[in-house]
Amino acid sequence: MNITIVAGARPNFMKIAPIIEAIQNKKKEGFNINYRLVHTGQHYDKNLSGTFFEELNIPLPDINLEVKSGSQAEQTAAIMIGFEKELNENPCDLVMVVGDVTSTMACTIVAKKAHIKVTHVEAGIRSGDMRMPEEINRIVTDSLTDYFFTTSTYANQNLEQLGVSKSNIFFVGNVMIDTLLKNENRLKKPNLWDQLKLANKKYLVMTLHRPSNVDEEKQLKALITQIVKLGKDFPIIFPVHPRTQKLLNELNLNFKNLHYVNPLGYLEFNYLVKNALAVITDSGGITEETTVMNVPCITLRDSTERPETCDIGTNILVGNDSGKIENAFKILLSGTWKQGSIPKLWDGQAAERIVHHLSHIFKL
Repeated sequence: MNITIVAGARPNFMKIAPIIEAIQNKKKEGFNINYRLVHTGQHYDKNLSGTFFEELNIPLPDINLEVKSGSQAEQTAAIMIGFEKELNENPCDLVMVVGDVTSTMACTIVAKKAHIKVTHVEAGIRSGDMRMPEEINRIVTDSLTDYFFTTSTYANQNLEQLGVSKSNIFFVGNVMIDTLLKNENRLKKPNLWDQLKLANKKYLVMTLHRPSNVDEEKQLKALITQIVKLGKDFPIIFPVHPRTQKLLNELNLNFKNLHYVNPLGYLEFNYLVKNALAVITDSGGITEETTVMNVPCITLRDSTERPETCDIGTNILVGNDSGKIENAFKILLSGTWKQGSIPKLWDGQAAERIVHHLSHIFKL
């Protein structure tokens, strides 16, 4: 069995690392299972992709399509052209896509038109917000996928409502949590810890990258100004995504307790998250990690494709509502944040379950 695994952006690398390890272990047991790793190059900045291969011990990609940046259409087209050539030159039995980035959708379309089976890791999640490019990617990918690996019962229900056969849905858990649990003891204190004189649970971490938050200057300025004000004297560490940096340069937002830093590697970033008083974010993946690490999380979105992080975990949604943001900070600073728990099967074994199911599906 030959699997082509697709990864294109930072969230993908965390998800493929345990899957590749599980495939390698299965192969050592005598199973005829091989993989080829295709990096589409959707994230090409070293801090957004390169360091992940080193830190998470991921073998270097067999090929990098090097699509780099562009509009949604330009990037999708470049990925499809490059991946079609890749599949023609290196046929496989199965294409594995993960997550919900542009590469996930684009490579799924190419694979299906080449009559190759597709499996989607993290299938079935939905936010209900069609303004998010990721939501469109999820819908298109799941409409074409053959085998669905899910992180939650919510995802199972979404797929069943679409008419997907239960026999093709496999509830396996969360591969991103596999990576987190494996590396929790390896988390690395970044240099900025000592430079800024940070202390455990005495600072906040903030990440912003969604267009609804960062593409409108007035909105971005209002959000950051309110968060800085509510954060009192707590240092706020803000690793800045390249696309957000341009806007921030124009806005000239400078506050004593707000620290802009370059994107961090996986081990350093999660060290900051684990030891933070709270995280303020608009990322879906980070809400999963904060839930497992039991760190309060304030999500600047009106909806989430990961409802288990709110229903079971430490996450709450506040959107851009200044009243909800203020209330969240009141709860946080009063020390009465809700106690979360860890969702079912988020136990570090998801990748093993995936490879186990694949070995049965393909009768290895």
